[in-house]
Amino acid sequence: MTGDYLVRATALDGKVRAFALRATELVEEMRARHDTFPAATAALGRTAMGSLLLAAASLKEEDQLLTIEIRGGGPIGRILCTATGRGEVRGMVSNPHVHADSVQPGKLNVAGVVGSQGYLSITKDLGMREPYRGTVELQSGEIGDDFAYYLARSEQTPSAVGLGVFVTSETLVDAAGGFLVQLLPGLSEEEIVAVEREVAALPHPTRLIRDGLTPEQVLGRIFPAGFELLDTYPVRFSCPCSPERYAAAIVSLGSDEIKRIIEEEENDYTEVVCHFCNEKHRFSPADMQQILEAANG
Repeated sequence: MTGDYLVRATALDGKVRAFALRATELVEEMRARHDTFPAATAALGRTAMGSLLLAAASLKEEDQLLTIEIRGGGPIGRILCTATGRGEVRGMVSNPHVHADSVQPGKLNVAGVVGSQGYLSITKDLGMREPYRGTVELQSGEIGDDFAYYLARSEQTPSAVGLGVFVTSETLVDAAGGFLVQLLPGLSEEEIVAVEREVAALPHPTRLIRDGLTPEQVLGRIFPAGFELLDTYPVRFSCPCSPERYAAAIVSLGSDEIKRIIEEEENDYTEVVCHFCNEKHRFSPADMQQILEAANG
C-alpha cells in the first residue's frame, strides 16, 4: 500500500501484538494547517501517531473515539489529539510557534517544548455509559516513552513505543512513522529478551522511514522469524467540523450571548475558527438571526 497507512499484526503465536505506521503526509498536513515550528511539529506529530497506534490497539469499532491530552508545563502548552477506529486523527497545540535549543546536534528538542512536569491523559469513548479515562505523570516529554509508561502503568501491558518526525531545514515534514509492540501473558523470558533486543537495535523510526522501509518491513526487523499480518488500512487527517456543528454550538450559548456577539461584531459576518483544523466558518447577519431565533425556541 502506498501513502500513509497502519498495519496490525501478531507474532510469537499470538503472544505479541504489533502495530506500525507511516504518516508522513498526515503530519505534514497538520504542520501546514497549524503553521507549527519544527519542535512543535514533532511533538504534535508524535502525539497524533501515538493516538492512531493506541486506537488501533484498543478500539473495537470504527466509530469509537480515543482522545489524548498532554500537558507537560513546557512552552507548547496543551497538546490534544483525537483518533477513531477507522484511522482518522486530528490534533492541536496551544502554542505552535515555540522553540527549544537542541540538546543533541541535529535532534529536535521535543521534551524542551513539551516539558516533563505534567501528565498524559487518555480517554476512550467506547459507546458505554461512561468513557474510560486513564492518567499518568509524564516521564520524559519525549512522548513515545510516555506512551509506553502509560500502557505499563495504567493498562498493565508492557510495551515498546517508537515515534519519530523528521523535519527538513525548510521546516517541512520529510518522514513520520512509528511502531507499538505489546507483550502479552505467556511469553518466556527468552522470548521477551529477544523482542527487547530487536527493538533496542532498531534505528530511529524516522531513519527507517527515510530509508524507504514500509510498516511491514519495520515489523520484519523486530520479528525476524516472521509475524502474522492481520489488517492494513490508510490513516489520514480528518476533522468533522462544519457550519452546521458550529451553528448548533452557537445556539447552545443562549440568546443573550448571541445578541451580544451580533451587537459587537464589526465585520459583515461572524467568524468561527476550528482549533483542530484551522478551518474558518463564517456566518452572515441573516445566518446569525436564524441562529438567534433557534436559541429563542
